[in-house]
Amino acid sequence: MTQSKIKPLGNYALLFFGCVLFHVAGTWSLPLIDRDEPRFAEASREMIQRGDYVVPYFNDHLRLDKPPLTYWAQTVSYRIFGQNDFAARFPSAVAAALTALVIFSWGRRIAGEKLGWWAAIIFTLSLQTFVHAKAAVADMWLVLFMTVAHWSGHELLNGSSSAASRPSVAPYQLSALQRFNPSTLQPFLPWWLMFYLSLALGFLAKGPLAWVPLLTVTSTIFYAPNLQLGRRFKFVRGIALMLAIIAAWGIPALIRTHGDFLRIGIGRHVIGRSFGAMEGHGWNSLGGYLLLLPFYFVTVFVSFFPWSIKLPALLKRLWRERDNIDNYLLSGVAIIFIIFSVIKTKLPHYTLPAFGLLALVLARHRQETVTASRRSFFATVAVTTASIWIAFALIIPPLVARFFPAYQLLQVSHAFLKPNMQFASVAFEEPSLVWYFRSRVNGFFTPLNERRATEFMSSSGPRFIILPMPVAGSVFSNASRTWKFFTVSGFNVAKGKRVDLTMVLKLE
Repeated sequence: MTQSKIKPLGNYALLFFGCVLFHVAGTWSLPLIDRDEPRFAEASREMIQRGDYVVPYFNDHLRLDKPPLTYWAQTVSYRIFGQNDFAARFPSAVAAALTALVIFSWGRRIAGEKLGWWAAIIFTLSLQTFVHAKAAVADMWLVLFMTVAHWSGHELLNGSSSAASRPSVAPYQLSALQRFNPSTLQPFLPWWLMFYLSLALGFLAKGPLAWVPLLTVTSTIFYAPNLQLGRRFKFVRGIALMLAIIAAWGIPALIRTHGDFLRIGIGRHVIGRSFGAMEGHGWNSLGGYLLLLPFYFVTVFVSFFPWSIKLPALLKRLWRERDNIDNYLLSGVAIIFIIFSVIKTKLPHYTLPAFGLLALVLARHRQETVTASRRSFFATVAVTTASIWIAFALIIPPLVARFFPAYQLLQVSHAFLKPNMQFASVAFEEPSLVWYFRSRVNGFFTPLNERRATEFMSSSGPRFIILPMPVAGSVFSNASRTWKFFTVSGFNVAKGKRVDLTMVLKLE
């Protein structure tokens, strides 16, 4: 292997493993955060226990919120690292590192390695990337496949060779030979396959939102000098291939759930989020909806921190001068922001799939306008931010772990837990209870009201129940002396309030 080939491979390996180490830092010491992380983690564990990799379950009930790709990734991680918090989060770190590789490769093809490095660094150190690359959820897989789709779509539009090797043809224009000779489309086949495969895998990660790159591509073709660019995409064949890949999982899943995956997974969790604010994330009133329309154009200054401090100057420059590559990247960013602005359910991380594109735009214009002071600024910000994020990841999780009630109850009671125990709770039903206690108990969690607590504990067999501290004191004031009582205080992240819990445990 020549020296010229060894260096790029070394850069890819350095970037990938560096990003993985950066993202996994601290993931082993922070308990899973209610509600989404424990739901994903437990559903993946139940996949393994059931031997069913088609239909996910959580606490022995169908979980139809998301397609299965994230669960599949977590099951692989469990088989390598065991069923624990670190293993549940590790796939997101890998997905984020792969996304950085894609951005690096894309930037390298546009204008060389320096652009690729800076685009990957900007994406990796953005606040929202830092947070979600450490989270046991589906978002980073969606970001990965949407970024791959945007990249391969750009290559199909712009030609399959690097920018440096095609100076005679402007971006998004076809030469006469390319325009009229179908055989010239053959070199684009790998990009064509990558484009539609990534759209299919993106759907399997988080549903039809993964198809947004189709809008970016079609809008670019519509405004391009030559509409024959669309011939490279062979949309009918490509969409048929994409749907066939999805159907390999989707048809068995629909049959097994009698259509509920479509009705609930797409109907409620995609269409429902579009027309109504779910789980309190947004406002359903017309006035509140209009007030939140600019939500993402404001929160981007937090989500894209620290690089967001450069966004006003970047937008000012792009308003005056931009090329077709900028237009493509910005159209992808704008489409993502507009779609999620229109959707009623809102969370700051929903626009994360745009950050790779935004990082490339910022890196391009950093490179084109670089001076000694600007070079120093970007390098200083990168080193400082990386140091802060690493310190935060290593120092904060052990300090806050004691505020996670389900995790703390497991720590104080694990020596008394038996696999054949039944368990229940009153007025505390967060998914973290299922995730943590099913690591020691084979049974499933049962939510109860206060009146049924005594009946549950008086039944035969070993069992335990978790209640608010005042309720436990009144309901079990005359409990058997052989029963164990454990009390913890913490914070319910999902509801944003303090909780004081007592666990009452009966050994026999």
